[in-house]
Amino acid sequence: MRSRCAAWLLGLALFFPATLLKADVPTVAAASDLQFALTEAAERFRDETGRELRLNFGSSGNFRRQIAQGAPFELYLSADEEYVLALHEEGRIEDEGAVYAIGRLAWMQRPGRDDLPEDDDPLAGVREAIDTHAAGQGRPRLALANPEHAPYGVAAMQALEYAGLWEAAAPLRILGENVSQAAQFALTSDARGGLVAWSLALAPALAERSDHVLIPEAWHAPLVQRMALVKGAGETSRAFYAWLQEEKARAILADYGFRLPGHDMPPSDQGDTAP
Repeated sequence: MRSRCAAWLLGLALFFPATLLKADVPTVAAASDLQFALTEAAERFRDETGRELRLNFGSSGNFRRQIAQGAPFELYLSADEEYVLALHEEGRIEDEGAVYAIGRLAWMQRPGRDDLPEDDDPLAGVREAIDTHAAGQGRPRLALANPEHAPYGVAAMQALEYAGLWEAAAPLRILGENVSQAAQFALTSDARGGLVAWSLALAPALAERSDHVLIPEAWHAPLVQRMALVKGAGETSRAFYAWLQEEKARAILADYGFRLPGHDMPPSDQGDTAP
């Protein structure tokens, strides 16, 4: 009898992936600008509580659509609060959730890849790439996230429009599925650079092989990032949602350039600097 039971359990383990057997480990849908910050936060949460989470990073717009279609996420952290508010109106999440951060946009490029733009002219690299292409001297690519579903892609588009460079940059633009992929594209050999989340530029894994300069907040709509529990969320997701609103979690987010509304701006912010 025991041998039959053991064989049955073995067959069950082979048939189902280990992730499905661990039903008590919830899946979190998180904007890709949180790739490094939220991973660190989840590790700290696990160390303190013993609870594990499965983090799934991607574009906020894609997650918004998947949750609307019933995807089994329990907690949603969006880089655009409008996606969360829309899901609340549709009855997919428990309430309007909470703002967890204000994001920032940055120009990022490989070290030694031409001069790093100055703070008062952060899109100088875009103009240089446009001029190079117009002169027939190459096609340096400009990376950004896809504005159709990535909030940082929308912010990048707005910053380029503010500077009068959106249309001229069209032949050079290369779109990432999300802002994390755009950051990868920005550091390739054929790219002049890219417009990405400041949180990614600050992450040690990327900071050691890139240079960056902040884009003034006035050049694009605010990147208000909101999180909420999906209806039916379990105890671990609820605990993590509450933990993310504590000071220790906010300190981790601050290390990656995130702030809450009303908090001081980074000292290098240039405010309303004109292009």
